[in-house]
Amino acid sequence: MTFDRSIKIAPSILAADFANFGAECAAVEAEGADWVHVDVMDGHFVPNISFGPATCAAIRPHIKGVMDVHLMIAPVDPYIDAFAQAGADVITAHIEAGPHIHRTLQAIRATGAKAGVALNPGTPAESVAHLLDLTDLICVMTVNPGFGGQKFIDMSDKIKTLRQMIGDRPVHIEIDGGVDVTTAPIVAQAGADVLVAGSAVFRGGSVSDPAPYGTNIKAIRAAAEGVYV
Repeated sequence: MTFDRSIKIAPSILAADFANFGAECAAVEAEGADWVHVDVMDGHFVPNISFGPATCAAIRPHIKGVMDVHLMIAPVDPYIDAFAQAGADVITAHIEAGPHIHRTLQAIRATGAKAGVALNPGTPAESVAHLLDLTDLICVMTVNPGFGGQKFIDMSDKIKTLRQMIGDRPVHIEIDGGVDVTTAPIVAQAGADVLVAGSAVFRGGSVSDPAPYGTNIKAIRAAAEGVYV
């Protein structure tokens, strides 16, 4: 992975066809996705269960670019190596998931993966102030995690604060939750560069008809970049 602050669209496979994950990953990449976002949920830290390292390993051969794994689980540390071995390029843990996030970020980086830290809507930007030099990505949740398709919560002030705190460090700001053509410009203007979108990307398309994925991705990117077409 090389670092830049251009807008990156990261479709969440939580909104994809579960019976066709490999083909869905290939399809969204072919239609313009920059990263593929994998939401891992344990039914404990969040009120839903999704998938684990075996699923990541299974879809990895179908992803040419970045596999962005978001761990909504607690505890996190015992599973870091498994997700790294499954091929995750970015592994993001929630600051709320355990008492030793500093150790968690060190452990992620030790695997060779990029280390991300996620903040729930109620968690202030200042909570990561002493983690910035260990972090490659900060994921700002704009919904309370656990389910796809939720209504966007405006976290613009938090994003702006983080962007100022980051300065010239090579740290991405990722937004996860309720991203679509209406909300993408809000978060991009505040300073975000990685936009996770689930239903807003996969809506209207399928493996057999992936063209709507491309249309949706282009629309979200254009909105975020301020190019209205």
